[in-house]
Amino acid sequence: MSASALSTLTAALLMVSGAAAPQPVSVSARVETPAVYDDEAGGNADADDPAVWVDPHDPGRSLVIGTLKEAGLDVYGLDGRRLQHIAAPAAPGEDAAPGRFNNVDVVYGFELGGRKTDLALVSDRGRDRVRAYAIDPAAVAVGRPPLRDVTATDAAPVFSASEAEVDDQRTAYGLAAFSDDDNAYVVVSRRSETRVRLLRLEDRNGRVGYKTEDTLDLPGAFTLPNGTSWTPCADPGDHAQVEGMVVDQEQHVLYAAQEDVGLWRVDLDDEEFERPELIDRVREYGTPWTYDAEEEECVLDTANDPGYGGEHLSADAEGAAIYHAADGKGYLLASSQGDNTFAVYERQGRNAYLGSFTVTDSAATDGVQHSDGSTVANVPLGRSFPKGLLVTHDGEATPADGDREGTDFKFTGWESLAGAFPKPLTIDTKSFDPRDTD
Repeated sequence: MSASALSTLTAALLMVSGAAAPQPVSVSARVETPAVYDDEAGGNADADDPAVWVDPHDPGRSLVIGTLKEAGLDVYGLDGRRLQHIAAPAAPGEDAAPGRFNNVDVVYGFELGGRKTDLALVSDRGRDRVRAYAIDPAAVAVGRPPLRDVTATDAAPVFSASEAEVDDQRTAYGLAAFSDDDNAYVVVSRRSETRVRLLRLEDRNGRVGYKTEDTLDLPGAFTLPNGTSWTPCADPGDHAQVEGMVVDQEQHVLYAAQEDVGLWRVDLDDEEFERPELIDRVREYGTPWTYDAEEEECVLDTANDPGYGGEHLSADAEGAAIYHAADGKGYLLASSQGDNTFAVYERQGRNAYLGSFTVTDSAATDGVQHSDGSTVANVPLGRSFPKGLLVTHDGEATPADGDREGTDFKFTGWESLAGAFPKPLTIDTKSFDPRDTD
């Protein structure tokens, strides 16, 4: 479903229910990356998901790594300048799909070839792989390209049984990475399916491979309180997929945003998925729908909405991020793509909802619309972001370049967001070190 259609449907739902939702607070970004364009001239670049790598020697030289789908990856400094571009792999054959980088995350200190190595891990939706890139702090210090491909040549498809099945494109989609003691893991979701898979990274002669540890199938249909069965909106043959995910590696909890359903919490016990719990639902949850084949989109029957949806997320539920604070405190952030807001929940306990925010226009940057991925770092990042950093994907970078639709990433100081709430959010730059994997 298009973002504009989702926004219209959300407004209609609010009119039907008569609910007056609390107004989100507003915050503005300080930095934005160069806009990219999803056309031939722009290399079919479509920004989607960011990750932050913290430099161990000079946090002011930390990096933001962003996926551009078919165009691969860009690497940025904290001033938003592009420092490196990495192309996605070419199609392996004439009728095969090319690489397409969807989500990215970072793990620190993976033992690779006998050396502790920081890795950027990417879901390659086009070829159904997890790609790994070593991050070299020495290269950052002298201005050389910092990322280097270290994916094992024998890395197998994550979900597909064959290369022919890869080209059906029910492939690796969302991705979240985490470390536990000496091991590193990625959780990967499957496009057009409800499945998520836990992979453990392996050192294969100095390159990164992986093996499956566990698999979880989230529900694809739901019994509503009135006893009827409801299936979320999807194209024919597709199911309610997950994209935005984050792992709280201190609490061993996966949060997964099932786009047309809501936000799931899944405990990880000995690197196995426990029973999933739906902690918040999208507003559209339970609403009847039909499929318009001509327009190729779902049409919600808002007049017959039974009122079982949530109040804080408008489909699609997207990017999830964790802000760490002491004693298990902090925040879970989730993108509510349908109404251009972000919901904030407590990290501890039952993940109580605290409020929502928008990233709005300022003299320095435009606002954020239709956001997919986001990430947050609580640690000081030099003079630029001394109180931490929130990075959000912007699905509608403006001003537009004629008819070309641009996308980019926005950088917001955490203190700006924390101070925007009536009861300010916590600022804690010392209690959590992302490099501490014990």
